[in-house]
Amino acid sequence: MKALILAAGFGKRMLPLTEHTPKPLLKVGKQSLIEHHLDGLATAGVKDVVINTAHLAEQIEQTLGNGQRYGLNIEYSREPYPLETAGAIIQALPLLGSQEFILVNGDVFTDFDFSTLMSKNTQYAHLIVVPNPEQHPEGDFALRDGVLNSTDLPKYTYAGLGLYHPQMFANYEAGSVLPLGPILRQQMLQQHISGQLYEGVWHDIGTPQRLEQLNQQILQETHGS
Repeated sequence: MKALILAAGFGKRMLPLTEHTPKPLLKVGKQSLIEHHLDGLATAGVKDVVINTAHLAEQIEQTLGNGQRYGLNIEYSREPYPLETAGAIIQALPLLGSQEFILVNGDVFTDFDFSTLMSKNTQYAHLIVVPNPEQHPEGDFALRDGVLNSTDLPKYTYAGLGLYHPQMFANYEAGSVLPLGPILRQQMLQQHISGQLYEGVWHDIGTPQRLEQLNQQILQETHGS
C-alpha cells in the first residue's frame, strides 16, 4: 500500500516560521513533522510514499531525497501552486496507482498506528477523527455505527489521516484547485464514508504558539522520564 503526504501548503498561519521553511519541515522534538510521519509509515510496513510539493518545494526534496534513509521509496507530485487537498490527490493519482492509499496531512503530529489502516478495505474513504481540540470545538463530522455524516451531533474533528480509494476522484480533472470537504460531504449523503475515533496523541500544528507548546511538552516528558 502507498501513502500520500500533503506538504504543499503555504502555512500562512505559521508565519514567520514558514517564510523560509515549509511547514512540514518544522521541528517537533529532534525531527521534522514530516519525518515523524515517514518513520510511522515505514514502521507500519509502507514502502512507497508520494509527497506533494509547491511552497519551497526544493527544500523538502533536498531534505528527504529518495527516502532511502527512512527505508522508503519517495516520489514527488509537484504542483505549480497549492491545489488544495482534493486537487493534490487528483494530481498525484498517476503516482498512487489504482489501489487504496493512506493520506496524511503533513502538518499534524500523531502516534497513530498506520498499520491499522493497511488492514482495511474501502471503495471510497475511511477517515480517522479525534476529540475536538480547543481551537476547533465545533468539530467536522459525526460518527455513528462506524459511518461518518455531516449532520448529526456530536461531531468530531477530522484528523487529517485516512484511507482513500482513487475511484472517489474519478470524475475530476487534474490541475483543478479543489478542497476535499465538499467531496467528502457529498459521499457521506450516500453513507459511503466510514470512520473511527482515535483518542491517542494527535496535535494540529496550526500556529507558532501551538508548535512551541508541543515542543515544551515533549522536552518536559523527555527530562521527566
